Amino acid sequence: MTLLADIDFRRYWLSRMVSVTGSLVTYVVLPVLIYSVTRSSLWTALVVVAEGLPYLCFGLFAGALADRLDRRRVMVTADLVNAVVLGSIPVAYAFGVLTAPHVLVVAFLTQIFFVFFDAANFGALPALVGRARIAAANSAVHGGGTVLELIVPGIAGVLLTLVAPGPLLVIDAVSFVVSALLVRAIAAPLQVGVSGPSPGLFRDIREGVVFLSRQPIVRTQTIVGCLQSMTGGAFMGQFVPWLDQTLGVRPTNDARLGVLYGVWGAGGIVAALIFPRLARRLGEPRVTLWVLPLSALFGLACGLATSWVVAAVLLALWAIVYSVVILTAITLRQRVTPDRLQSRVNTAGRMLSFGVGWPVGALIGGVVSDATSPRTAIVATAAMSGIGVFVAWFSPLRRLAGEPIPDAEDVGTPADGGAADRAREETDRVGA
Repeated sequence: MTLLADIDFRRYWLSRMVSVTGSLVTYVVLPVLIYSVTRSSLWTALVVVAEGLPYLCFGLFAGALADRLDRRRVMVTADLVNAVVLGSIPVAYAFGVLTAPHVLVVAFLTQIFFVFFDAANFGALPALVGRARIAAANSAVHGGGTVLELIVPGIAGVLLTLVAPGPLLVIDAVSFVVSALLVRAIAAPLQVGVSGPSPGLFRDIREGVVFLSRQPIVRTQTIVGCLQSMTGGAFMGQFVPWLDQTLGVRPTNDARLGVLYGVWGAGGIVAALIFPRLARRLGEPRVTLWVLPLSALFGLACGLATSWVVAAVLLALWAIVYSVVILTAITLRQRVTPDRLQSRVNTAGRMLSFGVGWPVGALIGGVVSDATSPRTAIVATAAMSGIGVFVAWFSPLRRLAGEPIPDAEDVGTPADGGAADRAREETDRVGA
C-alpha cells in the first residue's frame, strides 16, 4: 500500500500539517510580541532559550516514558494541554495584563509538553509506516510542512499589519485541538509490541543513552546536530532584532517580515523534494559529508548580508542544505534504532541538539548582540557549524560513506550481537 492510499497515514499527515500551521503562526508572532514589548535583543533571545530548555530538563525522561506508555495517548494529551497553555496569552492580552515573563513562561511550558509529544511522535511514525517507508514518510511530512512554511509566515506577516500579535496566537491554540482529534482517529497501532519484561524507568533512560553514545552513526549525527543547533539557536534568537536593526525590516506593519520567513520554507520545499533521491543515490552518510559544509557557508553569508533581498536569497539557499542535513539525521536515527528504543534515543539526540545547542547558541547570541550588534552575534556563532564539518569528516561517517546502512533489525538482533544488545548488556553491567 502506498502512503497516500493509507488512511491512517493521511490522518497522521493532516494532524501534522494542522499543527505546523498553528506553530508557524506562533513562530513568527512570539518573537515579534516580546520584541515589541521589550525592544530588547536579549529578551527576544530568551524566548528561544525558554523553548529549548525543556529538551534538556525533560528530554530523556520523556523519551523513556513515551516508549513505555501509549504513544497515541501521550500525543493527544500533550496537544490538549498546549491548547490551554498557549490560549492564556490572548486572554491576558485581552484583559491588558500580558507581560514579558508571562510570554517566557508560556514558551517554556508549551515546549515541555511538545517534548513529550515529540518523543512519542518519533517512535509512532516508524511503527505506523514501517521502516521501508520511513524516508518517503519523512519527506512527505517535511515536504508538506515546508509548503506551509512558504505560505503561512507570509500570511502571518500580513496579519501582523492588521492585528496585534497577542490575539493571533488563538490560531495555534485551535490547531492543537484539531491535531489531537486527528491523532485520536488513527486506527493503526503507533507502537510495535515487544516481548520480555519491562525494565525500570531509569534503566530505560540509561539504555537509550548508551545506545546513542555507542552507535557510531547516531553519536556522530548527534554531535554535529548539537553544533549546528547552536548556530540555528543564535540565528533565530536574533532574527527579529537583526531584521529590524540591520536590514530595516520592522517587526510589525512590514510585509517583508513574512517574505523573509517564507523564503526559508521555499528552500525547505526544495530539500524535501531532493532528499529521497539524494539518499538513494549517495547514501545518507555521504549526503551529510557533502551538504554540511554548505550549511555552514550559507549560515555565515546570511549574517553578513546588508540587503533584505540578498538576505532572502541566502536564506533560501541555507534552508535547502540545512533541511537536508536535518532530514538525513532523522532518517539515519530512525533506521538504525530498534522500535523499543525509538522514542528515548531520538529524544536523547534532540535533547542535546535542542536542549543544549539551541538555547546555548541563543543565549550566547543574545549576550553578544546586546554588547555589540545582532550581525556580530550571528557571524560569531556561525563558526560553530564549521566545527561540525570537521567532526563529521573525521568520524565514522566518512568510513561508512558509500556503504549500505543496515536497518535496526540487522544491527539489533540477538543473533548478531548488534548495537541495541550491546546497549542492554552495558546497562545490565552498570546495574539499575
